[in-house]
Parts: sequence; C-alpha cells; structure tokens
Amino acid sequence: MRRLALIVAVLALPALIGPASHAATTAPATARQGAQAQPGADPADPVDLHAARVQWIDHTTVAWPTELGDPAGVHRLVHSPGGALRIEEDGRLAGGGETLSLTRVPGGLDKGQRAKYPHLARGYDAYRLAAHAAAKAPRVLRGQVVATVGGRKPSAATGVQIPGVLDDLYAHAATRARLGPTFEGRSATLAVWAPSARRVALEIGGRTVRMRRGAADGVWRAHGPAERWRNAAYRYRVTVWAPTVQKTVTNEVTDPYSTALTTDSVRSVAADLDDPRLKPPGWDRLAKPAARPARDASVQELHIRDFSASDPTSRHPGTYRAFTDRDSDGMRHLRRLARAGTSHVHLLPAFDFSTVPERRTDQQRPGCDLSSYAPDSEEQQKCVGAAAGRDAYNWGYDPQHYTVPEGSYASDAEGPGRTREFRGMVGGIAGAGLRTVMDVVYNHTSAAGQDERSVLDRIVPGYYQRLQADGTVADSTCCANTAPEHAMMGKLTVDSVVTWARDYKVDGFRFDLMGHHPKANILAVRRALDRLTRHGDGVDGKSVLLYGEGWNFGEVADDARFTQATQRNMAGTGIATFSDRARDAVRGGGPFDGDPRVQGFASGLWNEPNGSPANGSRAEQRARLLHYQDLIKVGLSGNLAAYRFTDSRGRRVTGAGVDYGGQPAGYAAAPGDALAYADAHDNETLYDALAFKLPASLPAADRARMQVVALATGVLSQGPSLSQAGTDLLRSKSLDRNSFDSGDWFNALHWDCRRGNGFGRGLPPADDNAPKWPYARPLLTSPQLKPTCAETGATSAAYRDLLRIRGSEPAFSQPDTGAVQRALSFPLSGVSETPGAVTARLDDLVLVLNASPRAVSQRVGELAGERYAVHPLHRDPVTRRAGYDAKTGTFTVPARTVAVFRRG
Repeated sequence: MRRLALIVAVLALPALIGPASHAATTAPATARQGAQAQPGADPADPVDLHAARVQWIDHTTVAWPTELGDPAGVHRLVHSPGGALRIEEDGRLAGGGETLSLTRVPGGLDKGQRAKYPHLARGYDAYRLAAHAAAKAPRVLRGQVVATVGGRKPSAATGVQIPGVLDDLYAHAATRARLGPTFEGRSATLAVWAPSARRVALEIGGRTVRMRRGAADGVWRAHGPAERWRNAAYRYRVTVWAPTVQKTVTNEVTDPYSTALTTDSVRSVAADLDDPRLKPPGWDRLAKPAARPARDASVQELHIRDFSASDPTSRHPGTYRAFTDRDSDGMRHLRRLARAGTSHVHLLPAFDFSTVPERRTDQQRPGCDLSSYAPDSEEQQKCVGAAAGRDAYNWGYDPQHYTVPEGSYASDAEGPGRTREFRGMVGGIAGAGLRTVMDVVYNHTSAAGQDERSVLDRIVPGYYQRLQADGTVADSTCCANTAPEHAMMGKLTVDSVVTWARDYKVDGFRFDLMGHHPKANILAVRRALDRLTRHGDGVDGKSVLLYGEGWNFGEVADDARFTQATQRNMAGTGIATFSDRARDAVRGGGPFDGDPRVQGFASGLWNEPNGSPANGSRAEQRARLLHYQDLIKVGLSGNLAAYRFTDSRGRRVTGAGVDYGGQPAGYAAAPGDALAYADAHDNETLYDALAFKLPASLPAADRARMQVVALATGVLSQGPSLSQAGTDLLRSKSLDRNSFDSGDWFNALHWDCRRGNGFGRGLPPADDNAPKWPYARPLLTSPQLKPTCAETGATSAAYRDLLRIRGSEPAFSQPDTGAVQRALSFPLSGVSETPGAVTARLDDLVLVLNASPRAVSQRVGELAGERYAVHPLHRDPVTRRAGYDAKTGTFTVPARTVAVFRRG
C-alpha cells in the first residue's frame, strides 16, 4: 500500500484547493497508525477519558471548552500517580486520586494567553488553580491527569493536554540543556528530556544504569566512562503515563538526539562525532565551492538512490559512496552542471527514516521480469507494488531519528560507520564543484503513540505531536504532525539543523511543509546557523542556504495557532519559499485535475490545442494564456509583491495585484524570497506533464524544445531556482505522479541516453494514477514520446547554456526590489502582446520566451538603432538562428525557443 510521503503536492490547482495548499489523500493504516484517534474516543460523549479536551496551558491556568463546562458545576483536576482513574459502567469516576480544585476566571483567558494560544481564544473558558495546588504541578504531571465537572458521577470528564504547562515549568532551563550523548575528556553523558516520566533508566553495554532527574529542566542524565560508552548501543527505559492506551507503560526507546543507530534503528549508539575514525581523509580541511548569495542559488534536486542505483558505471550503486565514484556517469553529469552554473545538490531526506529495511538481505525485489511487459501494461505496477514497503526504495519523508544518516544508503548500517560515509558523500559533492542541501522533515514523524516506530511520543506522550481539540494527533501533513511551536520540539529542530551544518558540513536545508512551522522557529534556525563560524565551528553558518514549502493548510492554516512560516509571512527574511505561481502558469492545470490535459504556457495552451474540453473555448484559452504570461512576468521579477508593470490587459499593476486563484501572485519583498521551479519530485516530471498536455502527435524534438522553454522561466528569473535531477535529460517516470514508493523501476534515472529516459515502463502504480490511466495508456506506446539521444543531448546542452548565461550576467542578480524595478521591464506587455511569447528587457539584455509553434517577431521600438546579438553563450543551433533588426528594434526568435540577446 502506498503512503503519501509529502502529501501532495505541490502542483495544487488554485481553483480547486487554493494556491498554497496541499490536498490530503487517504494513507494506509500502517503509515498513519500514530495519528489515529485514541481507542474508544467518542466526540459526542462528554464523559470520555480517552479524549483530552481540556488544556493545561501554564502552571496556574486551564483552558476548558465552554461546551464541556457547567458554570454552576465544580471543576477539578484529578491526579492518579499510578494511572488508576477510570469511568465505571454506572458513570462513577473510580480509582481514587488527588483532587485539585479550580476557580473560574471571569473574562476567560487573558490577553497574553490568547496571543500565545489563538486557537483557544474563542470557545474556551479559563480556570485557575490556587497557589498551593499549582505548586503540585511538577508532581501531578508525572501521572494520570483527568478534568471533571461535578462529583462522583461527573457530568463531564476528559483527559488533559499538557504541552503548555510543561513548557511553562521546564522550557526556560530545558532549552539550554545539552541532550543526547556528549563526550568531554574521559567522561561521557547521556541526557534525555522526559519531565512527565516517573522513572527513566539507561540500558547500555548490557547494564542498566540509573538516571537522575533535573528538577528545573526535567532532563534525566547518566554519566559514565567515555572509553566504555563510546560507540556503545543503548536505549532508555521510560516509565510514563500513556494516554493513547490509558495506562502507565515502560517503554524501551531510542534517543531522540541519537548520533548513531544500530541496523533498523533498534538501538541508539553513543557516537562521538568528533572521533577521527568517523572522518574521511581530509574532512577537517574540506574545501567547498564559494558560497553564493541565496538569490543566485541554482539547485539540482536529487534522490540518493535514484542518483546511482540504475547507473552501471557506479561502483557503489544506491549508496552514499556513489558520490565518491568520480568516473561514474552520474558524477560526470554533476560536474557538467556545476561548470555551467548549478550551485547546490538538494538531497531528498537522508536522515534515518522508517520504511526501508536497512540490511540488503532483508530488502525484497520485484519477482518478475519487468522489462518483458508492454509499455502500457498493468503488470509492471502490480509487480513493483507487491514488493513496495519491503524493497530498498522510498523517498524518505517518514522520519524516525532526525539527526542520524539513513542506514539503507550505507554499505553497513550497523553503528556510526554511516557517519563517515555520509561525510564522504558531502566531500564527493564538494569535489564536483557543488554544495549540499538536505531535505528535512521536522513537521511530522512516521508514527506516534505506542507504535514501535514512535520515539518522541513514547518518551513525553502528548507533547511533541500537535494535538487536535479532542486530543487526537493532527495528521494534515499525511502522518503524525509534530508541534515545533512547543519549546522542546522547536529546540530539537534547531539543534538537529545545527548538527548537520556543523558536524556534516551541510550547506543548506529545504524544509518540508515549512508552513507547519512557526515563523519564529525557522528564524531561530537562521540565528543559530548564523552563529557558526569557520574559526570556531569549521563552517560559515551565514552562508548556509534555507528555503522551504510555505504552503498554508491544515489545522494551522491562516496563522490559526501561530504566525506560520508561509510564503507571505517569510517575505523579507532571506529564507525562500517555493513559488507555485509561475510553475502553474508554465505547466497548466494541477495534479488533481480529472483530465490531465489542461494546458499552460509551455504545454501548448491556445497555440497548440490538444482537443481536451477541459481547456475551455478558444476565447477562454487565449485569455487564460495571457493571464499565465502575467504570472510568468511576476515570476521573472522574483515574485516581487511591489514590482510594477503593465499587465496583458493594459493595466498598471504590482506583482501583488496580479490574481493567483484569489490570492496575490507576487508576495516576495526581495529577490531571494521566492524559489522558482517547473518541476520537483512531487507529481509528474516536467516531461510527463508535457506528455499529457502537448498534442499527442507532436514530435519528440518539439517536446524537447518546450521542455527548455519551461525550464527557462526558472533559470532566467531573479532569485534562486530549482530543477529535478534528470529534467534536463527529459526524465520520465512513466507518467507516475507520486513515485515515493514506486521502486527503482519507475524512478530510474539514466545518465546515459542510450538506456532511455524512463518513458513507457508500464502504467504507473494504480493507487495514485488509476484515474489517469485512460489518458496514459495511448501515450505510453506512442513513438512520438520516445526521445532519442539527439533530443536528450540537445535539451541538456540548451539548459546548460541558460545556466551559463545566468551566471555570467550580473543583471540576473539584482539585490532588491528597487534594482529589479530599474533593470527589468516588459516593453510589449499589454492588450497587443503576443499570446505565447514573453519579451523582457533586463539592463543590457533582451529575453524572448517563445512557446508558440511558429517564429515570432517582437518589435521593441525604443531599441531601434541599438546593437543587439544573440548571446554568445547560446550554443544551440536553433537558438543561434534568432535575429535582430537594428533599424526597427525587432527581435525574431524561432518556434519553441528561448533566446537571450546582449547589447554591444
């Protein structure tokens, strides 16, 4: 069964689900176990201890749902150290317990509390504990806590959410604590934050060691000899009240701050990341390519296994070590991209995730000859699906331990050796002229509650995961959401990122579903990185790149619980967000269209209609195409909110004044706030999207040229850009829109064009693609969609030309909105502009993006008499045929071609 690893996708159609939204699809129980409602919970029952509807927000204050209260009734908290409280069949509260009386606060939560908990500002009353009762909070929180209204047969009874009071009591000290394993001289310390636990013991080296609890910070610590504890396997034995099972449990659990693990994450390993044995040769002196400003970053998104698993020239296929194979086809291609101007390789999740067996012998393979079936057969997806979940493949968006390299990519997953191999990979990437970005997923865990894959929630139940009003774990991200608004989850995020940057020399971080983080948390990450120095830490933290998905959805949408790290809110911070505006305009439609043939600027809208009624009438197509061109203009500006230009209707507008599904198209405050892209790992590759959308009869050579047009909208924009690995090679996943668990067969990345581009490898897996099968089946057998080496080579070369032009011209690196306004204009924009062509002036350059099937002549009268020529870094023979008539100021560009002209 398939799990939606990144839930969705990033190609959301604004008219359907909003431009900055994800849309949930049903995930199987195995992936969502930790996010299910607690057993027996009944949302209509006011007497239900499985639910947790009351929230203890600080040591003196309880937020009580108005509908669950009774102004005339007695409100209490009841505590049982051993967890004996229960509701008998006759409705009595049994099990004894200590009672803490509450007094209603007139007016409810105060101003500061409402600001801190905006989702509790309405519909909740406030109750206060007396000072003597509040003083008991540290002890009470280490057992079962129930909230009741009434006497022995309460009219309402529910569990209590405790994150707020835990932060109030412990966060000030705990956020300053060093957690996990630390080594100082001959001494080692292991420390875990577990303020609500009754007991914590350390199992290490076959012994059980007592741990002592810090009263001020709730941290349990044990000390031992460094020589015995270094690289020793260990676990914590945590005795704690577990509300999901309504009993006190003793969990044997790994360390959230693990620095290494045994195979399949069974135990933590106390690795010392400063140990010279964990450093590849030259690690401390590793030279990185010069850092660029964030606005100039050019990122290649890459999955570690995809990079080499299907590369016969790699000596270490599917592993970290493949990036040390200098002579492999994959490394040769990365060096070509680096020489052209790519600055970073963005690796899909490489921390420890839960879905791939880490021993090679435990990994299943498809049990059939996949190459024997027809290009449109259902058999490939059936065979791949039978092994999915136990094969070697997953994207990895199901984190288990945030700060340990994933073991399935190591040659040996046992212990800290994977640290050395991960560092070797970073060194290999640096040797190719590139910096390393990690895709990080702090917004959810693979499981919660008592699931064996749950780490955080088995140590401090109900704290690290974000809870709904009834106490169930929110799962809007696809899995068990975390709560980085809570101090210690926020600290874990910051500490983990700093470890990757300092100890693994990672140069950038892409935050998955960043909008589910508070803006304050992401800014805290930035500040912590900025404090790292080359002299003190071996890295310049200020050069570390940060960007993420600023989508606005779920239980946190519209700043419901905190100010989110969304597109709009992150503007001006220097932390970029993916921009879906130009992306949607370039491709057309969205991933959830019933008909995938909805066209856009680079997929033939109006100029090359594909016959789908979903595109509307000819007049509607023309109007939509011209609006898409306005979105592309905003994208070329860096998605700036304040950038002013004339739109296709002849109006003087700002970027924020251009409509994008009911929202402002422009939201950035400066170049670098928005990251431009035409495709990423989510949804169909660019080639596959164009396969659906371009007319079926269009030859492969023309498809290849449209691919370059689409890529150019990102490369030639102000601000950073990203492309998926293989997109410059016309990469296909055989029309699979969600290949997170589709195995090597559908995800194969071929650096050698003679092995094909991946198209026609069978109908893609049914779970996410079956509705599109009627459209996919006739395409998969079409010879028009099987590019040759000629098309693949031309596309890659033309893409590298664009990268070189971008990197050689300072005009593409404007520092602020004012500079962009002065440098960039669209002289032909207005009621007479050409549908299918966008013309821009950028200082001494003129850019013409011609997505139409015919040559276009763009007359810019103000340039008459000036001397322009096709940029000398354009080597594509078709582009070289572009011309300029100085007498009239007319630029002529061949069909399906992007041309940059330079004055002089």
